[in-house]
Parts: sequence; structure tokens; C-alpha cells
Amino acid sequence: MPRLAPLLAHAVRAACVLLLAQVGPAAAQDHTALAGAMARGLREEGLVGAVSATVESDSVWVGAAGRRRADRPQPLAATDRVQVGSVTKTLLATGILQLVTEGRLRLDAPVAAYLPDLRIENPWAPSRPLLLRHLLDHTSGLDDARLWQLFNAEPRPNTPLAAGFDPDRLRLVLRRPPGERFSYSNTGYGLLALVIEAVTGQRYETYLDARLLRPLGMANSTFHFATQTGPGADPRLAMGHFEKGALAPAVPTYLRPAMQFTTTAADMARFARFLMSDGMAGGRPLVDARLLRAMGTPASTEAARAGLRVGYGLGLTLRDRHGFVGRCHAGNTVGYRAMFCIYPEQRKAFFVAMNADSEDADYARLDSLVIATLRLTPQPAAHIRATMPDVERWEGTYVISPARFETFAYLDVVMDFVRVRADGGRLVLEPFQGSPTVLDPVGGPLFRAPKRTLPSHVLLSNEGGAAFSNGLGTYERVSLWRMVPLWASLAGGVLGLIYVVLRGLYRAVRGRLRPRDPLFAPLVVALAAAGAGVLLYRQPVLQLGDLSTANVILAVVTGALPIAATFGLWRANRASWMDAVALLAVLQWTLVLAWWGLLPLRLWA
Repeated sequence: MPRLAPLLAHAVRAACVLLLAQVGPAAAQDHTALAGAMARGLREEGLVGAVSATVESDSVWVGAAGRRRADRPQPLAATDRVQVGSVTKTLLATGILQLVTEGRLRLDAPVAAYLPDLRIENPWAPSRPLLLRHLLDHTSGLDDARLWQLFNAEPRPNTPLAAGFDPDRLRLVLRRPPGERFSYSNTGYGLLALVIEAVTGQRYETYLDARLLRPLGMANSTFHFATQTGPGADPRLAMGHFEKGALAPAVPTYLRPAMQFTTTAADMARFARFLMSDGMAGGRPLVDARLLRAMGTPASTEAARAGLRVGYGLGLTLRDRHGFVGRCHAGNTVGYRAMFCIYPEQRKAFFVAMNADSEDADYARLDSLVIATLRLTPQPAAHIRATMPDVERWEGTYVISPARFETFAYLDVVMDFVRVRADGGRLVLEPFQGSPTVLDPVGGPLFRAPKRTLPSHVLLSNEGGAAFSNGLGTYERVSLWRMVPLWASLAGGVLGLIYVVLRGLYRAVRGRLRPRDPLFAPLVVALAAAGAGVLLYRQPVLQLGDLSTANVILAVVTGALPIAATFGLWRANRASWMDAVALLAVLQWTLVLAWWGLLPLRLWA
């Protein structure tokens, strides 16, 4: 019997020849070069494989490079299935717009009209109800998600969506008036799937597969869960990977509507062509063309009202990258990264998905290789104009508001703040973590970053004071009187903890550390916390939000740290004043962390 792998490889090569013929000789040459460049890029970035598709008017090309699995030689085929992470949101949003087109949903209807039993705390409800549009646009003011919703071994493929919104574990609280500011929320797209189920009476996966994917001819795609292992494994689904080729089979999640979709490059090309069409499928209107044109257009936010065009709308982001402006969505999930972009004015689009989710890889490099084959016409860059009057009054320290993950808002405040200063007629953004960005004025409150075509930032002035936005995040100016105590608390706490560990270990080595020593209890707790951190690092990432042994130990020891510091202070005397100062520094920091909800550190809550 002939070996199967060579036959498959021959079939793939034959399919690629046909596809290259479809796009013409010049394009075929471009895509041949692309295949080689992608293979080199994958090797140099430490990735495994990639599938890609390009759409140009009526022609489509799909291709693949690399391997299906890092531990096997089988090449990744252009017809293999992949998962796309948050690109799922664009497809789910299209399903919502289909229901709007049919008159079964209204974008500007309150969410409560469709989910009356779901409790959402909205302090602005009388004048600013939460609307369906706000969920689609990520302007609801909701937290992104809790770790247990994203990284948890409990969910199964058929777990009801409502389990991800258990009121005993999750409070849905709006942190800003809905519609005002963008803040990415996987939770919001989980609620949209609940709305679909409420109005159709079906599981959202079943409904969207039948009513959206089938009319679009996306026969190789599904919202239903698919994985590479276990009973019912999909033999065409490429294996996902983490760094260094570690295998990462797909797993269910509570928020699957926000990140669970299995597809092929060819099907994503079909989807791109539909988004750039008049909304017809099979001779009937599927989605109102006006709604399709509105995808990627931010609306109602402070930034949009101030004239900033870049931002998010109805499931797509208006993205200004690589010298071109497109309507895009990026995605990553367990083992995969993806990018999907359409350029409706030029009737072009691309899709690329890598079966590896690595923190170190430069995915933008691989995206740019695919974009180059489209030969897009660049849009003229916005002209630099006279400076905005009194630009100096915007100088100061800014923090993001609202934070994407409310649980870790403290870290955003003390570690991700941005300093803004004037430089002649320009503004300079100096993030604490990152390189400075110089913004040129382009008229009024709008500014443009380097290598951008459109204005990329806008200055805002409201009742809360000065702020600026890049369309995908708003930063408010805060007083140094607020920041300096937080920085001092952090520095004092860290230095105090270092003193406790080093001094305590020194005494232990010298045989002088006794249970009555002021540093004994804090040292034991600090070492136990470090041990819990090691256990946490060694457990599977998908158990990060579980009630696991490592998480329980971490919660117990972090909760015990202020108690141990207090006990040490009680034991301290005049002869150990340095111990007392260090313990006092540790104690104040633990109290600050407790105020911000980080102690005890319960990752499953």
C-alpha cells in the first residue's frame, strides 16, 4: 500500500498549482515568493506552521507553510483547519447583524430586553442603559473576564453558556457609562451569544452554523468545539503549540463565543468577500449592506465624537498598520494566533493563522509578508498642522481608565502609567514600560504617531479632567499626590520583603534564626509564597483559574503575609529597629494590596 503522507503532499501541491493559476502569473509569482518567505519567517521566529489566504477582487489564493505538529514531519496543508481565537468575535457580530437585518434584534435596544433575568449593575441605568450595540463595540464598561472564565479545566463542549455567568461567582458591574469608552471585553461577547440563544431558542453554535455559515458556503467551519485529541478528535485540525513547540490541544472554555471558531483559510476568504459585498447570499439579503459598511467604524465614544476614526465598531477594528488602513481583527487562543483584515475600498483582504501562541515571536512580521502580496494602494498620510493651543497644559501622568482586567487594576496604575510632555508643537508619550512615542499635531485635538496614516490619538477634556485616547484605550491624567504614595508603597514593600528574605536567610545560615525572631514568621510565609509560585508556574496554564492545589496554597500564604508581618512587628524590639522598619514597609504594602483586592490572591475568584 502506498504511504499516505506523500499522496497528501502531492494533492496539496496540485491544489496550490490550480489556485496559483486562478490568480494569474504575476500574482502566482508573488505567492510563490510568499511561501518561501513565510517558511523562513516561521523558522526564525520559532513558530510551527501557518495558513494564509488573500482576496483580490474576484480572485482568491490560499497557501500554507511549516508543519501540522512540531513533533512530526507532516507539512501543514492549505486545506487544514485552524482556530482563530478572538477573530471569532467578527463572525459572532455578523450573526448578530443578521438577526438585526431580520428584525429579531435591535442594535439600540437595552440588553435587559433580551436577558431580563441577568443582573447587570449599571449606576447610570436611568439615563444610559446598556445597549446591544455597546456589547458589540466593547463600550459596555464591563470587565474583560475573570481568570476562571478563561483558564479552567471544568467546562465541557456542551457546558451551558450561563455557567460562565454564575451570579454566585461573578458580579456584572459597569465601571463607566455605557457607550463612552472602549474597553475590550470577552464577557460582553459571551452575553451576545446568550442573546442569540434567547431570541432563537437554540444553542448559538447550532444556529450560527446553520443560518450564517451554511449560506456563506463555509462548509469547513464551525462554532462547535473541535479539538485534536480524545473522542471525536478532528483529524483535519492542525495541532496548536506554545513556545518551543510544546503541544497545546484545544480545550473548551466558559467564554467560547468570544474565542472558539474552527475554520480554513479558504472559508475565511469566503467570509472576507461577503463582508465586502452587498450582503446578499444565495440570492437573498443575509445582512443589510449598511451594517456591513459600518463594521470597523467606532461610534458614540468620546474619542469618536472628538474626530478620531481609528477604533472598534460592530466586530472589527479600523486598523492603521504597515502604511495601510484596513478593518481587522486579531485573535489568539490556546496554541494559535490569527489576523483577519479587509480593505473594502480596494476590494482586497487577507487572513493568516499560525498554529503556535508564542510571547516572543514577531507575528506582525508574518502579517506584513501577506499584506505585501496584496499590493495595496497607500492612503495619503494626514498632514502635520499647527500645534494645538496650550498643548503644555496636557502634560502630566496618565493611567488607563477603565482597566481591561479589574482584578489587576492596581498593576495597571503603578506599572503601566504614561508620562505626557510637550516638545514644541508635539506631544511625547513616555510609558513606564516601553519606548517613547512622539505625536505630531494634525489639527485640533488630533495627533499622529510615526508610521501611521490617520490621526492615532486624540486629546479629551471632560468633567474628570484631561485625558487622551488611541481609540482602543483611554488614559486619564492623575495627580502626583495619588501616584507618589502608591509608588512609595510599592518600593517600600518590595525592599522590605527583600530585606526580610535576605536577612532572615543570613540568620538561618548562621544558626541564629529562632521562632521568636521577628523575621521568622514573615520569612516562612515569603518562602511558602515563592514555593506556591513555582507550583503555579509548573501547573498547566489552563488551570490558572482553577481551584487547584497551587492556587489554594498561594491564596493562603499571601493572605497570611500581613498577619506574619504584624506578628514580627510585635516581636521586634529596640535592638532590631531595622527589622521593624522592614516589616512595617511590608505590612503597609500588603494592606494596600488588600485594598485593591489582590490579597489574598485568589485566582479562581
